[in-house]
Amino acid sequence: MNSQNVYSEITPEILELSKKCVNTSQIDPELYTKYEVKRGLRDINGKGVLAGLTDISEVLSYTVVDNEMVPCEGQLFYRGYNVKDLVGGLIKDDRFGYEEIAYLLLTGELPNAGQLKTFSDMIGNYRNLPTSFVRDIIMKAPSQDMMNTLARSVLTLYSYDNRADDISLPNVVRQCMQLIALFPMLSVYGYQAYSHYHDGNSLFIHPPVAELSTAENLLHILRPDSSYTAFEAKILDIALILHMEHGGGNNSTFTTHVVTSSGTDTYSSMAASLGSLKGPKHGGANIKVVKMFEDMKSVVKDWTDEDEVRNYLKNLLHKEAFDHAGLIYGMGHAVYSISDPRADIFKSFVQKLAVEKGREEEFNLYSMVERLAPIVIGEERRIYKGVSANVDFYSGFVYSMLDLPPELFTPIFAIARVVGWSAHRIEELANGGKIIRPAYKSIAKHQKYTSLDQR
Repeated sequence: MNSQNVYSEITPEILELSKKCVNTSQIDPELYTKYEVKRGLRDINGKGVLAGLTDISEVLSYTVVDNEMVPCEGQLFYRGYNVKDLVGGLIKDDRFGYEEIAYLLLTGELPNAGQLKTFSDMIGNYRNLPTSFVRDIIMKAPSQDMMNTLARSVLTLYSYDNRADDISLPNVVRQCMQLIALFPMLSVYGYQAYSHYHDGNSLFIHPPVAELSTAENLLHILRPDSSYTAFEAKILDIALILHMEHGGGNNSTFTTHVVTSSGTDTYSSMAASLGSLKGPKHGGANIKVVKMFEDMKSVVKDWTDEDEVRNYLKNLLHKEAFDHAGLIYGMGHAVYSISDPRADIFKSFVQKLAVEKGREEEFNLYSMVERLAPIVIGEERRIYKGVSANVDFYSGFVYSMLDLPPELFTPIFAIARVVGWSAHRIEELANGGKIIRPAYKSIAKHQKYTSLDQR
């Protein structure tokens, strides 16, 4: 076998082995009902199985009236503060908020001016990577997927930490602060290396500026000329805040709790959460939305024709369009039914940015799909709760208008969510919980051993 293909070639032997693996792995769907298994740790209405308690954030999607769950407009709270109020306060004061909200999620309180400056200075000072890290780690073997690059870089930072395995809370807080500061650099530098070695583009490695906000630094180190407008940076700042935290049950944050409960180090915990976020059903969803709309724009001749757009959406559900997965990406959420508050907040800025970037026609198409999709889904499928646009529906469009490469869409999610992961890791350790180990019921029949010569 050619040594260059040994890691990627699917041989006939692998195909045969795969068939056996798949055949023995398939479980009769009726058994899940028989044994009352909550697949995905959720019931048929999307309500999650209660697996823990958290004081970090709250996701509200229903109220209880006469002992019955009644869907309501979605709300998201960070440490008891409504996210809409937090974003509204930042907009009113015309300032950046990533660092302020990070302080809130980690400490449980909004900082005063002095506390905010101290915290922001700490992040600014932690932004510098170890000497030669970019050359020796990031530049070597650049990956086509920036989430893998980011995870590899995080795991490698373990080797540079003399207290890597120390899970005392002061040390974990220090590690989390450093990772919060370094995620933007690791992500963008990883992309720059890939863009250079794979696509032949010029290589730009701008050093971070300690005095700039996280959003400003992102645009500064990404763009060749380091230029950006204040509005561009502030809408990116809001995007980071909206993605920063979303309860303890989302897949990547639950991963943080599960892995942390084993007593492992911070770097391993964060790398595991990155692996979860990479998935297209989680953090990778916004890329799917953008690609779906690119296909839609090429197929639908008149973007203002509701019947033509409606027909395309039906074709999506019938697995006759785009990736034939039967999904309208960006629509629906595991928890929200009537509305996703993050999408509502985002949309109020998207139109203004679309006007500034000359992409109003695309925004109108997004708005039409947002309005029509729930109707089409309701006509075509039996649904157990409402369907509305989620935060991924607009985030990819915003990132594309900011000229952010698609390869960085999910890493930007990680740059935000690492704050939430940090808060949850600290919370898990502070409460000294048991190792998380849910039960799985075995349905395998017991068998007698047969010696090799009798098989």
